[in-house]
Parts: sequence; C-alpha cells; structure tokens
Amino acid sequence: MNQNFEEQILNWFNHFHAHPEISFKEFETTQTIATILDELGITYRRFSDVTGLIAEFGEGDEVIAVRADIDALWQEVDGVPKANHSCGHDANISMVLGALLYLRNQSTTKKYRFIFQPAEEKGNGSLAMIERGALEGVTHLFGVHLRPVEELAHGQVAPSIYHGAGIFLEGKINGVDAHGARPHQGKNAIDVIVALHQFVKSIYISPFESHSAKLTKIVAGGENLNIIPGVAEFGIDVRAQKNDVLLKIRDRIDAGIEGLEKLYNVNIEWKWTDFTPGAEVSEEAESIAEQAIREVLGPESTAPPVITSGSDDFHFYTIKNPQLKATMIGVGADLTPGLHHPNMTFNKSALDLGSRILAKTLMKA
Repeated sequence: MNQNFEEQILNWFNHFHAHPEISFKEFETTQTIATILDELGITYRRFSDVTGLIAEFGEGDEVIAVRADIDALWQEVDGVPKANHSCGHDANISMVLGALLYLRNQSTTKKYRFIFQPAEEKGNGSLAMIERGALEGVTHLFGVHLRPVEELAHGQVAPSIYHGAGIFLEGKINGVDAHGARPHQGKNAIDVIVALHQFVKSIYISPFESHSAKLTKIVAGGENLNIIPGVAEFGIDVRAQKNDVLLKIRDRIDAGIEGLEKLYNVNIEWKWTDFTPGAEVSEEAESIAEQAIREVLGPESTAPPVITSGSDDFHFYTIKNPQLKATMIGVGADLTPGLHHPNMTFNKSALDLGSRILAKTLMKA
C-alpha cells in the first residue's frame, strides 16, 4: 500500500459532504457511489426498493466485509432546516471507498464486500441490507466511525467501539377535557404525564450498569388556558450499555404505564420504536483491527476500545448473525463540538488514516 490516495479520498468527502440526503432517500449518494465503482471497474448490486448498494471484488470462498452508512440527519443549521452530515457518514463513505482503492490492486485469496448501507439514523438500514443478502458467506465484518475529541484525539485509533443500546417510546394519553373550574368532570392528561415522569425517574437499576430513561416529548393543552386537557402525547428515550439492561427498563416502563392506566382510569396508547442494539464485539475481529492499527500507525497511536452511550445499527449485523466476527473501528479526528452538532467539524487528514487502517484490517482478516 505504497500509493497515496489522500487527495482522491478528500475529493470524495467534499462531494458527499456538499450533497447530504436523509434516510432511505440517499438517491444521489447511491448514484455517486455507483459511478465511482463503475470508474474503478468494481461490480455491485443495487436494489429496486431501497437505496444503498453492495459491491464486491476478489476471488475465493471466504468473504470479508466492510460497511459504510450513507445517510445524513435532518436538522436546523444556522436557522435553516436541512439535511446535514453532522454524524460523519460522509467521512465513513469516503474512508470505505479509500480502503477499496488501497485494496483493489493487492493480490488476494478472498473476496471483499463493501456494504454501502442506507438509513443508519433510522436504526433499521442494516436490517434492509441483511434482508438483501449483505452477509451471505461473510465471516468477518468491519465498520468505521469518527469519534468526538473527548473520546479520541486526532491520530488515535481504537479497534472497537462499544456502543450502547437505545429504544424510543411514542405514546398518547386519552382522558377527558374539562373546564378549568370543574376539574372533577375530566381526566387530566397532565396529571398522568407528571406521574409518568416521576415513575420513570424511580426505576432503579444497578449503578454499576450504565443506563438512562427520560421523557423527551410532551405535547398537551392549547391556546385556551381555562381548559384542562384530556389528551397528551409523550415520548421516552431509553439507553443502556447492555442489551439485557435496556430490555429490563423497557419491561418496567410497560408495567408502569399499565398501572397508570388503572390508577387514573384513562386509556394510554404506546409503542416502542427504533430499537438499536448495543455492541456485540468479536474478540477476534477486535484483535485483527488492533494489529492493523499497530502496523499502520504504531503502538503509541493504538487506543483502547471506546465505550460510548451512543448507538449504531451496525450491531444488528451481529445480533442477527451471532457467528459473525465483527467490530467497528473508532478513528480520532479532533472532532468538535460533537457528533450530531449542526456545525460539527474534524481534521480531514484522518480520512486517509482511516482508509489505510481499514484496508490493512481487511487484508489481515
């Protein structure tokens, strides 16, 4: 890997950064990746019903895969709602394409598969790729993601990211409106919301287990302040480092809402959405990535695994395929102010480092 593709990787990044697209609408992004693969002579599969694509080259029965998430977030940037690559998926695409560049002229006895996956931010893009055969024959899978400066400094690379699990609840309380002077004639949804908030805060899990549960949405009442609202909508965000802890909290919230229905004699509708599992990291894959980092950057730049409360749907690949050996590499890039911040920025020289490490990792797998 004596060639240098840093300028090409940066050019790709600049294009993807300037053309962000939200989950399952990454049409131009998918087409751009396809055009790049055509120019490189790499075969790929596209799909009639979802964005994203799967590319492959090499010979042999063993398949080593790498995944890049390709979607952007929808958020307000300087007062303007727009698609925005504030999670760094534009960087992930560029690093994976860069790894392909560094690999394609290397002699190999195995196949390399490149999964350009839509809708990571929706939490189910990986499932769409699994359903379309992304993991058929795959023994090892690797991912990559830039890390905030408080996790990794520029030049530091970790062989794994231990993401936490996350799940959201959307709910609606159906009580009865009442005149402000006659509260006894209604069923106040705000009373239920307050009780729910207190209940969620009273769920106790071992302090040795990283977790959180909190209300993140409350919509109740209208312009008339003399009407006690019978209807309210709410949302809950639950996080935990371990999948079993997350599911324990979910079950307790279910039981609590059922109890509040009876206590306040109201109907509460709720559903859990966008479950994203916590990391299930393969020791073998982690070791391979660590060796690659040491060979490319040296031991002084090889960081320990990153443990973060954020989540990533990359881990559905291992949840759905327990025999798969997988890890996600964390790349330090002096990323500030943080992931999902509308004005997120980072040191672009990390893109070539990430590409080289990915290529070396895939070769060693």
